[in-house]
Amino acid sequence: MQRLLDVIFSGLALLVLSPLLVPIAIVLRLSGEGEVFYVQQRVGLGGKPFGLYKFATMLKNSPNLGTGTVTVKDDPRILPVGRFLRKTKINELPQLLNILKGDMSIIGPRPQTQRCFDAFPAPSQAEIVKVRPGLSGVGSIVFRDEEELMHAHADPDHFYDEVIMPYKGQLEEWYVRHQGARTYLTCIALTAWVVLFPKSRAAWRMLPDLPVPSAVLESALEAAA
Repeated sequence: MQRLLDVIFSGLALLVLSPLLVPIAIVLRLSGEGEVFYVQQRVGLGGKPFGLYKFATMLKNSPNLGTGTVTVKDDPRILPVGRFLRKTKINELPQLLNILKGDMSIIGPRPQTQRCFDAFPAPSQAEIVKVRPGLSGVGSIVFRDEEELMHAHADPDHFYDEVIMPYKGQLEEWYVRHQGARTYLTCIALTAWVVLFPKSRAAWRMLPDLPVPSAVLESALEAAA
């Protein structure tokens, strides 16, 4: 049933959003480095890699510069148009094609690069690869402002690996245990809500049995709210 809904929703979304997506593609082609799409290898269902589509928002060589595949707030590798696309998450919309292909679902654990996937605790890794990764999901909703959270710390890589990823792993494990029509539709609604109200803590109200974050992370989330 979820796969059927994925195909229906992603197909309709591409049709409805085409008046937005086509002009963005033209702007990207005529600005920055002239690239429209960026294809990056991510860890998918069964641990198999797949090519994830995004609008190009960063320098071509960005994985080999600065913080690598981890992006922080005000990252100098982000192109001018890319900053807006990333803030609004419009840069993720080409992944609707990944959903049609069957690489992804609308809702699921956010697909990670190998470096970021390896930052999950081993038990989380084992659970995450049991389902298709998602365009959005519980982890994406809770960490709507992940780049801003990391920017507030002197050592963003350490904060990402030791604080964010262990908890995000717990969230993704929660999703695997609770996946179903109710969770699917609730996460779609929450995704739309946090796009409009990025500081909202609605996830804990709508999904009250989510894992409790550590004191350090809770303090960072409250500071960002």
